[in-house]
Amino acid sequence: MPVANRTATSVKTTCPYCGVGCGVNLIDAQSENVRMPSVSGDMDHPANFGRLCVKGSSLAQTIRSDDRLLTPVVDGQPVTWQSAIDTVSAKIAQVVKDHGPDAFAFYLSGQILTEDYYVANKLAKGFIGTANVDTNSRLCMASAVVGYKRAFGSDTVPCNYEDLERCDLLIMVGSNAAWTHPILYQRIVAAKQQRPHMKVVVIDPRETATCDIADLHLAIKPGSDAAIFSFLLHDSVLAKSLDSNFIANHTNGFEVALAQATASTPSLSFTAGFCGVDEQALACFVRWWHDTPRTITFYSQGVNQSSSGVDKCNAIINCHLATGRIGKEGAGPFSITGQPNAMGGEKWVVWRISWQLIWILPHRAPKIWYSASGKRPIWRQRMV
Repeated sequence: MPVANRTATSVKTTCPYCGVGCGVNLIDAQSENVRMPSVSGDMDHPANFGRLCVKGSSLAQTIRSDDRLLTPVVDGQPVTWQSAIDTVSAKIAQVVKDHGPDAFAFYLSGQILTEDYYVANKLAKGFIGTANVDTNSRLCMASAVVGYKRAFGSDTVPCNYEDLERCDLLIMVGSNAAWTHPILYQRIVAAKQQRPHMKVVVIDPRETATCDIADLHLAIKPGSDAAIFSFLLHDSVLAKSLDSNFIANHTNGFEVALAQATASTPSLSFTAGFCGVDEQALACFVRWWHDTPRTITFYSQGVNQSSSGVDKCNAIINCHLATGRIGKEGAGPFSITGQPNAMGGEKWVVWRISWQLIWILPHRAPKIWYSASGKRPIWRQRMV
């Protein structure tokens, strides 16, 4: 059949760039006269509802590029696929023979599919025999993962995108979502326009584009994020903002966490000076926190990529646990990932072990608790 007469094909897929995971419609005309497939947002996808940013809109350019390699090349000469595979296989065997399997290392992306992670691991661990396999998820999300696991026993984000639109106070920490997660940022902008009482606080040393929608910007000293939330925990006791029932029924270690917070950030003036922010601005933020039960803390790489990133994550989570702002609509600690399948990269190593533990040691499974609405499961939390 001539190429020009082939029927166009339509595929629903996911944008591989940032962590929002936007749905994409790809239509390939299968025609000699149409060199570039058509790309549009999926109107039914719950992440983007048809919107695409400039990166997603340009996806087709990576599929049909004039300078894209379409055939294998060895030593500058085109070869067949079989010849190329034979060459690579022989080189792998030679390296293993000369230097051992650990001469190999695989560094994978958070933009590939979980099935691709599996195949890469089979090649590295099952065939070559090296454990040197990692993904950029370690740099991107390791702090957030360990923070959640320390608190909940599970790497589980207890929020969803709709919570960002339904909260009354949105705290954005170490996130320039206007640039890094533009479609999600657009949803936040639209929600704020529809709900003018919704307040946005940006905690970031820089005045980024995200500050365009901020009601308050705390330009803290780099690295002082944890002190803000340490003081919030301390002051929540003085302001009687704690949820005593939630603490008693769903947490462990509250008294120790509170003692540490009180010792490290004893007063408003001390915390403001340590963080390099105006005392009145910090007092305003603290007041909004106490007055707004439906609060989301939205944090990203500015928190995670730090030598004390895990502790910063837990300082945020502790504030939500102490005030019971978790497992409810419009409330919770929300870590946003950098790439769409960072969790897939983090999970492929342990999935088999996890399932074995579930089957072999069912009596050791953590107890599940539920929120007052009964809708969202919550692990018994540990405050650290």
